[in-house]
Amino acid sequence: MAGPTGTAQKYRGATVEDLDPPPALSTKPLDTISSALMSAYERDYTHLTVVSQDTRALLGYISMPRLKHLLSEGAVQESDTVEKAMLRFRRKGNVYRVITMGTPLEALESFFNGDADGSKPQDFAVVTDEARRFVLGVATRTDLEEFVRRRPA
Repeated sequence: MAGPTGTAQKYRGATVEDLDPPPALSTKPLDTISSALMSAYERDYTHLTVVSQDTRALLGYISMPRLKHLLSEGAVQESDTVEKAMLRFRRKGNVYRVITMGTPLEALESFFNGDADGSKPQDFAVVTDEARRFVLGVATRTDLEEFVRRRPA
């Protein structure tokens, strides 16, 4: 019988829940960019989810590094609304990988690296319940790397 694969051995059965991801911090499309920046910096977050004003449905996200770039280039102003700088999730025709607290970390690593099915590498994952009704947190590639670094051999 073959031994565990490299990633399975690295994570030893750990799941996203073991990362203890911080709760997602959400903003709304009509919030100002300055308020989104302030919220992210106060909590040292690199990504904020963007939810509907009315239904709280997940619409997309805003990346602080990208936002800083847009601000420095003059593409957006701090007084503009988040919707001007957010990246929207494309729902039609896309199959989404559901990342839950029970997702194995080797699957999360595969998601971050771009799956064998040709999907693009990702910087962060929105962690939801199985039905994708509630955003429970956000996990980043850095969270995964820190987990491996802190975990005893």
